[in-house]
Amino acid sequence: MKKVDFKGSVILNPVPVVLITSRNKEGKDNVFTVAWVGTVCTKPPMLSISIRPERLSYEYIKETMEFTVNLPSQDLVKKVDFCGVRSGRNIDKIKEMGFTMREGEKVSSPYINDCPVSIECQVKQIIPLGTHDVFIAEVVSSHVNENLMDEKGKIHFEWADLITYCHGEYFEMTKNPIGSFGYSVMKEKTKQRKAEEKSKEIKKKTKISENKNSDKTKEKRKKKFGGKNGQHKTGKRFV
Repeated sequence: MKKVDFKGSVILNPVPVVLITSRNKEGKDNVFTVAWVGTVCTKPPMLSISIRPERLSYEYIKETMEFTVNLPSQDLVKKVDFCGVRSGRNIDKIKEMGFTMREGEKVSSPYINDCPVSIECQVKQIIPLGTHDVFIAEVVSSHVNENLMDEKGKIHFEWADLITYCHGEYFEMTKNPIGSFGYSVMKEKTKQRKAEEKSKEIKKKTKISENKNSDKTKEKRKKKFGGKNGQHKTGKRFV
């Protein structure tokens, strides 16, 4: 395929899209959307975000040297977009979006309980680059919805309905992997065992989802018709 050449331009896509929460020294909270975020070190665990100096969150984070990365799910995509195009100088975005906030465990900045994953960070270094400054931070605590973890303690991010950002648009994260780390050199027996384990995980997740939907249906019937499990007060079940 013939290539089209471009001058120096960052066309790295897709990227994660996250909500960054912070609190200044006066106790004021803010949230804004960031797509330029990434892991930079394993030990100690560190990540980076890039922020324009004119951003309100830039001021807040530089004051306290703390922030929280919140990974939003698909149902929050409109709020994610809003928090990226409106300034906290003009509006209280947390209140406007109706986010449920929780106090941080290791940092002063709160986290968004509506997001399935939140990562508390302490800034270790700020590097001015040009239009953006890079904030390199150490991860000091994380909060993960328990329904994203299997019986072995593995976190299944694919269950969280996360979103990505690609060239100005938001996309859903697929639940179907096309490979796994090291699978290219994996023995056939190991491949078969992992495939069986994955199949069991999918069946279990489907069953949990079906049970949740069934419980919600029963609750709706209860509220609408009264009685136990959607039964009329006369004792007859609604069908």
